[in-house]
Amino acid sequence: MIPVYIVSGLLDSGKTSFIQSTLLEQDWIAKGTTLLILCEEGEYELPESYKKSKRIAEIPVSSPDSFTESYCSELTRKLQPAQIIIEFNGMWDLKEFLQKDFPKDWGLAGIYSVANGEDLELVMNNMRNLFMNQHTESDLIIINRCTKNTNRVKFRKAIKLQNPAAQLIFESVTGEVIEFGEEDLPYDIKAPAFEVEDIDYGTWFADASEFPERYLHKKISFLCQLYRPFGMPKNVFIPGRKVMACCAADIQFYGFPCKSDQPLRFVNNSWHYITAEFGTEKKRDPRSGGNVQVPVLKLLSLKDAPAPADEVVTL
Repeated sequence: MIPVYIVSGLLDSGKTSFIQSTLLEQDWIAKGTTLLILCEEGEYELPESYKKSKRIAEIPVSSPDSFTESYCSELTRKLQPAQIIIEFNGMWDLKEFLQKDFPKDWGLAGIYSVANGEDLELVMNNMRNLFMNQHTESDLIIINRCTKNTNRVKFRKAIKLQNPAAQLIFESVTGEVIEFGEEDLPYDIKAPAFEVEDIDYGTWFADASEFPERYLHKKISFLCQLYRPFGMPKNVFIPGRKVMACCAADIQFYGFPCKSDQPLRFVNNSWHYITAEFGTEKKRDPRSGGNVQVPVLKLLSLKDAPAPADEVVTL
């Protein structure tokens, strides 16, 4: 099976630079010829010396209709590539392209999207559908050339609503990865009370697990399932969600213990809308032997709620 990588994005998004500086430098790139199919003419071209050193064979294709099974098979027969990279045209329909019949020995190994953070606001306002079409199927999305004015929270939510499973990375104008911080949280961490939307539950749980001090005494509301393991006291339960980190095989139930003033009866896995106050308690760490502060919620209110359309959320 020949691995096929698709790099998508609008013109001047940095597709060729991503291929050169990131994709072709990965350990999984096999030795041998790399077939690079160029679906549009960009502003930057790979240097001839680089293509020679990396054994890159460039083939320009001007129309998605050219990607017939017979044409692709002929490329395979002629060039015998170790892997194939398709630098996708930002004006083509990626979803429609993925429905084409490709050779049986072509296996899709990854879809990576890039976008220019400098003009992302303009693109989202005027070409939103075209922009999202390039990113809804992606495994990895990189927003490069982000400035201090780039609204990362807004773009993160817009992209995650369409493609919640994608890994999303923001890079500065110098190419450095911008670490996830308080300013990237999709809720107002400085407010005394806030709601965690379904799409943001994984973000909240992961951040609260790592930085519980940020959430002390905050009143937090969210949709959840209730669960009480055998042997847990009747006034303690776990409100949480099923979370998928990267694939269906790793779905797990994540939630913090919650205490109520009175014993609470419910059916395990039933759906409710909860408001709780965030706190911490000391607990012995079995690995270090020392005491650590772990999150514990205090129940403020609880009401029945219907199950959401998608019961699984993502990190």
